[in-house]
Amino acid sequence: MPREKFQSTDHPYGESVGHLINEFAKLPGIGRKSAERLTHYVLATPADEAMGLAEAIRQVKESIRFCGVCFNLTEAELCAICRDPRRSRQVVCVVEQPRDVVSLEAAGVYEGVYHVLGGALAPLSGIGPEQLRIEPLLRRVREEGITEVVMATNPTLEGDGTALYLSNLLDNLNVQVTRLARGIASGSVLEFANREMLADAMRGRQSF
Repeated sequence: MPREKFQSTDHPYGESVGHLINEFAKLPGIGRKSAERLTHYVLATPADEAMGLAEAIRQVKESIRFCGVCFNLTEAELCAICRDPRRSRQVVCVVEQPRDVVSLEAAGVYEGVYHVLGGALAPLSGIGPEQLRIEPLLRRVREEGITEVVMATNPTLEGDGTALYLSNLLDNLNVQVTRLARGIASGSVLEFANREMLADAMRGRQSF
């Protein structure tokens, strides 16, 4: 069901307030009432604080880019993990989104590097292999001496399907393919798993 939307000019405070409500309502997990509360908070906030929020949004949109190797988010050409000489380049952990990297790093047990696909295969939503960063992963395996690829896609139908698809592509590339242990409940996402659970899943990874 599409989100409820109203014309900006309908708001009694004026078009600019209605427009801000509509923009807040586009955020994930934010409905009309929450968008209105956020808008009233901005209206009640001193101008310098409100402009600070706007400036922070502008800065992050202008300065954050994708890492040139793993496609994690970064302000530099390479992310901090790819720049870290202590990380093993022979083990690559494949995740769906940059926020999954943050979750796995919080567990504190993984010492390799990452590859961010940018999503999971979802044919019904129009997301096929060409929409994901699969070819760069295969190129890394072929050219960088990688010995293990850890599948850390979410334990959902789409995530499992993506992991299976990738494991078939990697089958002839002389690389070990493993997956996280299933301490993570089926249908969940890495972002919401606690760090102890993720640590156990990483330590107990098994052959795919």
